Amino acid sequence: MTAISSTKESLRSEAKELNLIRLTWPIFLELFLFMLMGSVDTFMLSSVSDNAVSGVGAANQIISIAILVLEVIGNGAAIVVAQYIGSKKLSEAAQVTGNAITLNLIVGLILSTGFLLFGGHLLDLLHVQGTIYDYAQSYISIVGGGIFLQALINALAATIRTHGFTKETMYVSVLMNVIHVVGNYALIFGHFGLPKLGVEGAAISTVGSRLICLLVFLWLLYRVMEVRVEFSYYINLSRKFIGKILRIGIPSALESVVYQSCQLVFTLYVTYLGAEAMATRQYAGNISSYIYLFSMAIGMGTSIIVGRLVGARRKEDAYKRVFSSVKWALAATIVIDLIIILFRVPLMSVFTDNPLIVQMGAQVILLSILLETGRTCNIVIIGSLRAAGDAKFPVYMGLISMVCMSLPLGFLLVFKLHMGLAGVWLAIAADEWTRAVIMYFRWRSRAWEKHELIETEEHHEPAAAPAPAL
Repeated sequence: MTAISSTKESLRSEAKELNLIRLTWPIFLELFLFMLMGSVDTFMLSSVSDNAVSGVGAANQIISIAILVLEVIGNGAAIVVAQYIGSKKLSEAAQVTGNAITLNLIVGLILSTGFLLFGGHLLDLLHVQGTIYDYAQSYISIVGGGIFLQALINALAATIRTHGFTKETMYVSVLMNVIHVVGNYALIFGHFGLPKLGVEGAAISTVGSRLICLLVFLWLLYRVMEVRVEFSYYINLSRKFIGKILRIGIPSALESVVYQSCQLVFTLYVTYLGAEAMATRQYAGNISSYIYLFSMAIGMGTSIIVGRLVGARRKEDAYKRVFSSVKWALAATIVIDLIIILFRVPLMSVFTDNPLIVQMGAQVILLSILLETGRTCNIVIIGSLRAAGDAKFPVYMGLISMVCMSLPLGFLLVFKLHMGLAGVWLAIAADEWTRAVIMYFRWRSRAWEKHELIETEEHHEPAAAPAPAL
């Protein structure tokens, strides 16, 4: 009877483990709240001026690349942890977590120092000038200087989420957003007896909310993990585990850095179109981010499942899971996109009363149906390729499609054919669809099956502890 009961419990645990909806809905809400925080910043700063919004947008373009560098370790560790969990090796998963947190802290401190010393020079490279530069310089010094906090948050949140505790990370996001909104209200506009700081207030609020979020994540790490991260795991860095983290993390982050670098070049294009075009891109980008939100949640949930399935050597299940996820993500993207297109003018009017900005924003949002469907396929399939250990292929294809195709195409459309912001949107859409088709056939080829991270001999080692139920 005991054996039968144990088998039934194992099957129930496995069913929970592979439940995409259970994993995805908290991730969706967490991402929604994260994006909402960005929109709240934009909305509140729009009360200061359109130039303030443009300055913060330019600064965030640079900061976002730093965050992607931090994901070298965070994302790489999450995938390695997922495969070790699938192999029922929780002690190794805990060691990977400790190593990842230490590495991210070191990189984060280096980046924080870089922003404090060279933030202004980076803005000069983007051709940011005048009042917009002043706002951007103030923001990048404060938020960039505190980027090491985000480094630790990335490592902690990715690990906790990979263990299946997606609801817990969502609750922390709720707390962080509440603190951030209250902080914005107090510091941007000078309420509760605090000084009216404008852009500086938004930056201080961002750093403060991240600090509180970090402390909660540290507490949560030792509440939810079945095998705890021992202090020695932070100090004794393992060449074996770091190698596996970087094997996935470096290509993954490089592909993302190339993408964001191309976005920076597109931002440079837009600066030559004027301040109104800069503000339009920021507002339209904020609205468009909600279109692919559900796809990002499905992509993250799918990658957790694929990592575990590959670690458990259930590759046929992983293969089928990805195609099913792509169908659900595409359906959600199309529905959300059509709703936003229908209400594009009122949505743009929430941020600004400048009729030219509203008109340009409404025009490019119409093109989102082309861009976001391709982006959706990439989010799900590329995330799954990484989770399976096949992280280099998306980088090679990204370099060809993004750098060699979309940037020259964008230059042609914007400056030679004079299509303005619409040219930027079409160039990005062309890149997304090119890569989407390539990634689809890569997954179908099953070449990713040769890239798993847990070697054959590791599968035969005795498991350290039973796998946790999600």
